[in-house]
Amino acid sequence: MNKGQNEKKQLFSTKIDNILISVYNAYQFVAQFFRELFKGPFEWREFILQCYRIGYLSLPLITLTGFITGVVFTKQSRPSLSEFGATSWLPSLVSIAIIRALAPLVTALISAGRIGSSIGAELGSMKVTEQIDAMEVSAINPFKYLVVTRTLATTLMIPILTFYCGFVSMMGAFLNVYQNENTSFPLFIEKAFESISFLDINTTLVKAVFYGFTIGIVGTYKGFNTSQGTEGVGRAANSAVVTSMFYIFIEEILIVQIANWIRFM
Repeated sequence: MNKGQNEKKQLFSTKIDNILISVYNAYQFVAQFFRELFKGPFEWREFILQCYRIGYLSLPLITLTGFITGVVFTKQSRPSLSEFGATSWLPSLVSIAIIRALAPLVTALISAGRIGSSIGAELGSMKVTEQIDAMEVSAINPFKYLVVTRTLATTLMIPILTFYCGFVSMMGAFLNVYQNENTSFPLFIEKAFESISFLDINTTLVKAVFYGFTIGIVGTYKGFNTSQGTEGVGRAANSAVVTSMFYIFIEEILIVQIANWIRFM
C-alpha cells in the first residue's frame, strides 16, 4: 500500500475540513432533536425534573441579579436626565431598557453560566463513564431522555425567568425612583408602560425562546460529544458557556435588527 493511500484525503485543509465537519455534526444533532421531539413516548418525568432544576432553582440568583440591575440602571440614568430636567422620563427610559434588552440578555447570560455549564458537565461525565452506552443497553433512548428533555426545559423556562427578571428589575427601579422622587406606584407603572408596545413584549418573548433553545442545545451537544476523560468534561462545561454566550449575542443583534425593521415599516 503506497503512501498516498495511507494519507487521509482532504477537501480544503485540515483546519477548514474540521470546521466543516463540526458544522455538519451540529446540524445533524439539531435535526435529530426535532426528529426525536415528535416521536413518542415522551419522558415527562425527566422533563418536569429539569424544569424544576432550571426554573425554580434559578429563582434566587435571577431575583438578586434582576433587582440589582433595576436599581443600578436607574441610579446611573438619573444624573444624565437631571442635567436636562427630565427625571420624569426615568420610568419610561428604565422600562424600555429592561423590557427590550436587559431582562432577556441578563437572564440568558446568567442561565448560560449556571445551566449551560451544568448540562455540559453532567452529560460529559455520563459520556466518559459510559453511562450513556449503558442506557442504550437498557433499551432507553439516551438522546430523548437526556437531550430532548433538557433542551425543551430550557426553551420553556428561560422565557418565564426572563419576564420574572423584568418584573423584579422594575420593582428595583421603582424603589429607587420612589426613594428619590417620591413617585407613587400607579404613576410609575403608567409612565413605565406608556412607551412599551406589544411588539416589545413579543420581541422579548422571541429572544427568550431562542436563548433558551440555544443554551439547551449547545449544552447537550457539548456534553453528548465529550471525550478524553475528566479533562474533556471540564472543556465541555467551559465550551458550553462560551459558545452559548457567543450565539446569544449574535441572536440579539439579528432579532433587534428585525424588530427595528418591523417597528419602522
